[in-house]
Amino acid sequence: MLKRLITIVAIIAITGGCSTVARNETSPSPQNNQRVKAQQTAPQKKEIKNPEQVALHLEQLAKGIEGVENAHCVVFGNTAVVGIDVNSKLDRSRVGTIKYSVAEAFHKDPYGIDAIVSADIDIAQRLNEMGADIRKGKPIRGFAEEMADIIGRIVPQVPREVIPVKPDNELTPALNKHH
Repeated sequence: MLKRLITIVAIIAITGGCSTVARNETSPSPQNNQRVKAQQTAPQKKEIKNPEQVALHLEQLAKGIEGVENAHCVVFGNTAVVGIDVNSKLDRSRVGTIKYSVAEAFHKDPYGIDAIVSADIDIAQRLNEMGADIRKGKPIRGFAEEMADIIGRIVPQVPREVIPVKPDNELTPALNKHH
């Protein structure tokens, strides 16, 4: 059931992106005008050559934001994922503001411009555990284990797909008669 749903969504997304619709070309398109030039306002992303150093840099940058109690960063390839710890008593809007402030600080940093920031306590803890595994020299194993745990929490369980276990004892059928 879940596989069918994912397949259908993927097919719709692919075919929707491939459709061509006639457009009214009344206004000049920047693609057709060779004189129009865009300027890059955001910093260019730097290639990450030392993942541990970049992770420490982004953690320190995040910790410098008011309201961030701790930060955990893991770098894979040229992408950084940062989990921030905030006071658990803060309301959702305040947490969102803090997360936005961290993203704003990262926007100005060439290593943080494309980083992913999460204020989810479970994600932050898993990133901390991944970072520990990386420092112990087990980057792939640590990543695989934590990603399996994360995905196990994200993937929904559909009641229709649950297969009931056949009871082995005499007590269970008696309980089922009352429901």
